[in-house]
Amino acid sequence: MSTAQVPSAGTDLAGASPGRRRWTLLDARLAPFVFLTPFLVVWIVFRIWPLIQAVEMSFQDVQGLQNNEWVGIENYQGVFENPQFMQAVTNTFVYTIMTLIILIPIPLVLAALLDRGRTYRPLVWRVSLFIPSLASLVVVSFLFRVILSENGLLNSALGTVGLPPQPWLTSASLAIPSLLIIATWRWVGINMLYFNSGLVNISRELYEAAAIDGAKATQQFWHITVPLLRPTIIFVLIISVIGGFQLFVEPFLLWSGGNSPSGGGLSVGLLIYRTAFTSFKFGDAAAMGVILALLILVVSLVVFRLAGGAKALR
Repeated sequence: MSTAQVPSAGTDLAGASPGRRRWTLLDARLAPFVFLTPFLVVWIVFRIWPLIQAVEMSFQDVQGLQNNEWVGIENYQGVFENPQFMQAVTNTFVYTIMTLIILIPIPLVLAALLDRGRTYRPLVWRVSLFIPSLASLVVVSFLFRVILSENGLLNSALGTVGLPPQPWLTSASLAIPSLLIIATWRWVGINMLYFNSGLVNISRELYEAAAIDGAKATQQFWHITVPLLRPTIIFVLIISVIGGFQLFVEPFLLWSGGNSPSGGGLSVGLLIYRTAFTSFKFGDAAAMGVILALLILVVSLVVFRLAGGAKALR
């Protein structure tokens, strides 16, 4: 007859020794860090380290890979004394504010209309509005050089309704409006999808109850949709601010090399590029980059605060 084996005092019921069990728990705790290691390495090498190097370069007179001379805040003083930098900051601020005015309300209203089924074939509308965001910025910029030209499609459309043609690409005062036309065509669809993803999480029972109480569609929009969609609105606001301040490709390609009339389309990103790779003043360019990063941080925090801050995300 076989006898049952009684577990020894040094072995748990699962068949593993206490020491082995401790190693298993330790491995479980380390597993997330093991899987995150490749991402962290790439992030540090290509994000954190270049950022540190850029901040260091902003205090140096960069002559090459070596023998850089430390000049303190001299680069920053030169940047703030540069009239082109102040013009670029003004243009970038105006462009960013205008994109917020256009690319928040319009996509929000469109998303609400499509979500409530108040349009014909909403899926077709969603796809049609989203397709422009898939196009390459290079292609889009060259396309709008044709559309906004003197005899382009937009001026032809203005002529059909009795309006005079506009010098979109040759007038400094129309440089920002030209860039806004591109931004509206390209980003309305994707912002609409952001809002639509937030609307899916709003219970239909709230709208049904409001309708029973006699609330109209506009009242439901302001008192149900907007308050419950506030986290998504804050998200779109922040990414719109970041995207607006990083404006570069559109003015660079819409006007050859970014040579807009009287600098009307000059952005901070474009000026950084010119300073670094045309004038070869890498220290000044690094200082501009640091200032731009701080501007994005400050404006994003202000927008986040004005939109309700952390309370709106709860």
